[in-house]
Amino acid sequence: MQRKVRLTPVRLLVLGYLAVILIGTILLILPFSSKEMGSASFMDALFTTVSASCVTGLIIRDTASYWSGFGQVVILCLIQIGGIGFMTVVFTIWKLGGKKIGLKERTFMQEAVSAPTLSGMGRLTSTILIGTLAFELLGAIVLSFRFVPDHGWGPGLWMAVFTSVSAFCNAGFDLMGDKTGEFSSLTAYSGDPVVCLTVPLLIIIGGLGFFVWQDIKHNRLHVRKYEVHTKLVLIMTAILVLLPTGIIILAEDDLPWQERIFSSFFTAVTPRTAGFNVLPLSGPGCVKSVTILLTIVLMFIGGSSGSTAGGIKTNTLAVLGLSVISLVRGKRAVECFGRRIDENNVKNAAQFVTVFLTLIVVGSVLLCLFEEHNPAFAAEPVTVTAAVFEVVSAIATVGLTTGITPSLTVGSQIVLCVLMFLGRAGCMTVMLSWKTPSAPATELPMEKVRIG
Repeated sequence: MQRKVRLTPVRLLVLGYLAVILIGTILLILPFSSKEMGSASFMDALFTTVSASCVTGLIIRDTASYWSGFGQVVILCLIQIGGIGFMTVVFTIWKLGGKKIGLKERTFMQEAVSAPTLSGMGRLTSTILIGTLAFELLGAIVLSFRFVPDHGWGPGLWMAVFTSVSAFCNAGFDLMGDKTGEFSSLTAYSGDPVVCLTVPLLIIIGGLGFFVWQDIKHNRLHVRKYEVHTKLVLIMTAILVLLPTGIIILAEDDLPWQERIFSSFFTAVTPRTAGFNVLPLSGPGCVKSVTILLTIVLMFIGGSSGSTAGGIKTNTLAVLGLSVISLVRGKRAVECFGRRIDENNVKNAAQFVTVFLTLIVVGSVLLCLFEEHNPAFAAEPVTVTAAVFEVVSAIATVGLTTGITPSLTVGSQIVLCVLMFLGRAGCMTVMLSWKTPSAPATELPMEKVRIG
């Protein structure tokens, strides 16, 4: 007798993202989705859909110059769904349709947003939707004061809305291609206070996470009442913004002071994990090597759990750092703000980082192999740094690139698609989706292994 496959919350989440990718790919293949004659190729449509729905920002076709208005709307919808989460959209549709939200639906939502408990799922969904729309609207209004004078009312407003949603969802897609050159991102606004402050602030707010929003909303300015998670996120975010900004200001010493300060702040924020850039990452006048290295590190770390960002997450890094501090201090447990961190959290953090690093190594090796004989790079082969940069950008759902993405072979593009999907759906989530319930195993004899 054939065993029935059980649709667990984890499996539903994975299948949901795959369904969004399938629908998006079909829509972008339609003839009127692109500006060129005929339909976009399957690989162009698939790569763009995966990048948009996984809020990454890596592209092989410039968004503004290649995709039509309809195609851009599809991409924006994919970014929004990817940003707030597939299950958040489904949960909202259920509520609007008058469907009774039972235990099963709340369990699905809990898994999708990594919520600690089942209680308050309705309030959390409302917070996510209202907060997202409010911040995106505010960002669009501010950006319109810069884009409308530069590009006119219609294009300027659309550009402001698109950029605001893309920034808040940490996607990194832009519409500057037919204005300032293909794949130029926001380099035309390097040092511009409005753009270099508004876009990073949207990225930071989106990357804090929905639980942090809810905690701050509930406790206001009573910091002592914040959860340990919220405190860790806020402290790590401040460190990962201020310290890299200072380093980049010192490194990029050939820029005028105003441009250096605003562009350094922008460049420090966007790797976590938005994909915009105001300073060129390759070619003449590109950033210094220390900025490239710092960008890779920041992409690897990413934003916070339960947010629109990717990477290993700030709280994961904080827990691992605290575990090292506890080891040095001779503490048996990991402590923080007068609380003891669950041992399973430390274990899960170590496992997640191990899987993440393994995928980066495997992806970088495959990229180097596939691009070794690529005619597009005959004059200047793909370097290890460029390959690692691209792979980390994909799995951390960042979208920054040194410029090699459009020229990659199909094999490398498929590798990046897989990494983007794993980065957004969650490496551990995808792995657990294949796990089947089994009887508890007999406990085996213990033996110690030498470490270090």
